[in-house]
Amino acid sequence: MTTTWIAAHRTAVISPYEPFQLIESRGFSDQTVRQSLRLAGAGEALRIGLSNRFGKEPLEIGGAHLTGDGIDTPLTFGGAPTVTVPAGGELVSDPVEQAVTAGQVLTVSLYLPGDTGLTTFSAVPHDIGHAAPGDQLTAAVLRDAEEVTTGHFGLAADVLAPEDTRIAVAFGDSWIEGAATTPGLDNSFPSQLGRRLTRGWIVNQGISGNRLLTDQIGEHLLARLDRDVLAVPGARHVLVHIGLNDLGMPGYRAHPEPAEVPTAAELVAGLTTLAERLHAAGLSVVATTVGPYRGTVYEGYDTEAGQAARREVNAWLLGDTHPFDGIVDVAAAVADPERPDRIRAEFDSGDGLHVNDAGAKAIADAVDLDLFDL
Repeated sequence: MTTTWIAAHRTAVISPYEPFQLIESRGFSDQTVRQSLRLAGAGEALRIGLSNRFGKEPLEIGGAHLTGDGIDTPLTFGGAPTVTVPAGGELVSDPVEQAVTAGQVLTVSLYLPGDTGLTTFSAVPHDIGHAAPGDQLTAAVLRDAEEVTTGHFGLAADVLAPEDTRIAVAFGDSWIEGAATTPGLDNSFPSQLGRRLTRGWIVNQGISGNRLLTDQIGEHLLARLDRDVLAVPGARHVLVHIGLNDLGMPGYRAHPEPAEVPTAAELVAGLTTLAERLHAAGLSVVATTVGPYRGTVYEGYDTEAGQAARREVNAWLLGDTHPFDGIVDVAAAVADPERPDRIRAEFDSGDGLHVNDAGAKAIADAVDLDLFDL
């Protein structure tokens, strides 16, 4: 059987230097940082990816160690136990020649001897990480550890799998990334959808706060398409949820100033461009309706202009003129039947904008698996 490298875990990253930030990054110095990830698919071997894409200084890695379900091994890079990732750069470890399974949780420990400066990061890690003083790469339990609630260095994993393996990339905002679902349980709606699949799997490239048309939080969806979708090995399908922050962010925390809610026509044009670019690359694209958010606790996010544009965009998506290969009605899956512009109480995380674990499951259960030829 011929095998090839297929993405089994991805983490979309943002810059710590964006002037508009909802969550701040941090740096490390003479510390061991321990973070976990969960593999979406199985393979005969694996390799780990790290990112210094938005770092302003070279990232010195004084050692790396991988553990999890029978794995307890140093990571090497070009045969060396240490490596420096240049500012703006990314790297992939040497292969770890050990079979891994779908759902397997791996822990990556990095010893960072120098001052990293603010790091390339993500708002929603797989689980709570930890940082501890000095080189504790092989410690069973980190001494004097502090919790790290953000993800750092864009942890990624590829597995060596049959070359006909095909996967989907979940691409979009916090509803993709899994904000407000329980850390460590892998309960974002793409992950819960992935557990329904009998073939192939899904990797997550969501960014909380991300927008279709405007940079920050993160590069806007069209700008990051090449790196976060087209460069993902094994990608065949794309599952998109986007638009909430385009509609709500201007009223909540406008950047750049002055900011106005985009029109439905502008969002439709952006979504059409997205579909055209993905189709040109040979990928199929499944879009979702924009989720409900009436009554959110974030002051200024819920505006009449935004709600009107949301209704118009969703009507277009549910009609017969959109360019997508399929539509998932996310809004209907979690809406309050009596007030369909709001999230149902049992699915609401508590902020009126994000779904909880049960809401994410409701979305996953609403997806027609025939949309994904994996």
